[in-house]
Amino acid sequence: MFQTSLRPTACPSVAGSRLTIGVLALQGDVREHERVLDDLGVAHCQVRSPVDLKGIDGLIIPGGESSVIDKLSRIFEVREPLISAIADGLPVLGTCAGLILLSSTVIGAIEGQQTFGGLDIAVERNAFGGQLESFETSIEMPLISGGPVNVAFIRAPIIRDVRGCSIIATLPNGEIVGVRSGNCVGIAFHPELVGESRVHEWWLDSVVTGAQR
Repeated sequence: MFQTSLRPTACPSVAGSRLTIGVLALQGDVREHERVLDDLGVAHCQVRSPVDLKGIDGLIIPGGESSVIDKLSRIFEVREPLISAIADGLPVLGTCAGLILLSSTVIGAIEGQQTFGGLDIAVERNAFGGQLESFETSIEMPLISGGPVNVAFIRAPIIRDVRGCSIIATLPNGEIVGVRSGNCVGIAFHPELVGESRVHEWWLDSVVTGAQR
């Protein structure tokens, strides 16, 4: 089954709630997202099989290697249940590889690579280059208060085409690095790797809790 954090909710925007957030734990920076949820006092569980999707209020698809997560989702037979859950309105946050997996079109995809869908966008893999071109920066996200958001770009994708999604984050040069469409949020960067919790807090309040109102 899965491991669950039972800490009471401490995040002011979701205080008094009984949210449980699933983190897709097939590959990638699962622990880093769990630490952010712990800091916010939000209960969480690891999702590796279809049964793990039951009872969660939202799902985080972490960064990692999108093609590996895709393959493992089929091996663990969680791919189709994931697609159905997303289509049925499960709130989802995809970071970096998670953004790629939520997209409808992948530029530079590995042969046979598939996605879960949810965001009608075209995403280019490794758009900034390899590991050596990774960097940390601060970006403006109008939906998030408190000033610039600290983020890391690690072999990050870029959103090249947006069809029916709201743009929620851009770089100073105008390149699109974050979008939302209904229950799905995708970002090209990693807030969880640099101690930034406001993106998760906004998602929990506006998307996850908002879906329950």
